[in-house]
Amino acid sequence: MTASAPRPQVSSGSGQGATVSVRPSGSRRDHRIDALRGVALLMMFVDHIPQNVLNRFTLRNVGFADAAEIFVLLAGYASWLAYGRNFQRVGLRAGVGRVWRRCARLYVFQAVMVVVTTATIRYWRAFWPVPVDFLEPELAHGLSSFWRVMFLDALPSNLNILPLYMVLLGVFPLIYLLIRTSLRLTLALSGGLWLLINLDPSINFPNWLDPDGWYFDPLAWQFLFTLGACGAVVAGRHDGSLPRRGWLRWACGVYLAVSALEAFPWQQWGLPDLRPFALTAPDKSVLAPLRLLDVLAIFYLVQSSHGVRGAAEGRIGRVMALFGRHSLEVFSVGTVIDLYARLVFTSFGSGWMLQIAVNVIGFTILWGLAAVLDRARVRQKQLQAGRAPAAEVRGNPAPAATVMERAH
Repeated sequence: MTASAPRPQVSSGSGQGATVSVRPSGSRRDHRIDALRGVALLMMFVDHIPQNVLNRFTLRNVGFADAAEIFVLLAGYASWLAYGRNFQRVGLRAGVGRVWRRCARLYVFQAVMVVVTTATIRYWRAFWPVPVDFLEPELAHGLSSFWRVMFLDALPSNLNILPLYMVLLGVFPLIYLLIRTSLRLTLALSGGLWLLINLDPSINFPNWLDPDGWYFDPLAWQFLFTLGACGAVVAGRHDGSLPRRGWLRWACGVYLAVSALEAFPWQQWGLPDLRPFALTAPDKSVLAPLRLLDVLAIFYLVQSSHGVRGAAEGRIGRVMALFGRHSLEVFSVGTVIDLYARLVFTSFGSGWMLQIAVNVIGFTILWGLAAVLDRARVRQKQLQAGRAPAAEVRGNPAPAATVMERAH
């Protein structure tokens, strides 16, 4: 995400069309969004290995929300930066085509992960026994229903977040048009649908593997995605940061402190229960209000903090941003590594030597992948920068930059 790139300025009205103006910004690159997304990706990698000791230290242990909420919120934010602004340059029709091409790319990655997962588990079981529920029983006993998975009619566990992303990105052009009409109207319609799903969780997309439907109900999670897009609009008016309000920052901090006390696994650590309230875990499938408030509080504190912006410029922040800039590839490869890690732990135990080996190897592969992809991204930028002056000399306009789309 680049703070130095032009940002759209959206003025919402109650019933009139919103105007979008683009102004340049001379500020330096802002790594916060990429870094936060990188942290979320690594936490998802750890959380998807139940036997991994490191998952005791991820976000889900200190709050109602977890890395999935951050991932979807930032997907909405990045979608506005990558595609919302692009609509202004190339027009709605060409912009929609670019969005759908991205959706097709997401589907290819999903399909590859499904094939790799199914083939790996079925092959592994021929040598080392693993429980049937390692793969959905309907798939473990035969492949006659495999087509349902490829058509997203059946979503196996740990392979259900990219389909959610596909649906949300696919309707982004509609969200864009609503934002252009009125920011408040967009939030009202999106929030109303989210509220309806929370009142009646049975409204969901069908899932052949689960009678309750998709684990991540897109009709509820669209609100988080929309909030991310609207957050990008508001941040664009304030040099890439959300407005600092002392009382709001204080309220977010208090809420997150209570959330941490409520969500911390006191029993798992053998500690006395210090929860101030006896709350049940909020429903993740419909993005329950406590989870929504949790991720919004985190996002506001990060995007309104100059200190976090400075930390994101440091060495650790830049490494996290490296992962975040290539989220699709890092997530997909991380999901496959998770699969092998779970198989290894299930078949050979989860002792300390295997814990160290699995995590060191996993993180090293993901870092190497992100580094290689980033070098390729830099080379492409240099080639595009070299072609632009030549195009102008020939009397043709310089090609529009597409680096943001690749980062998205």
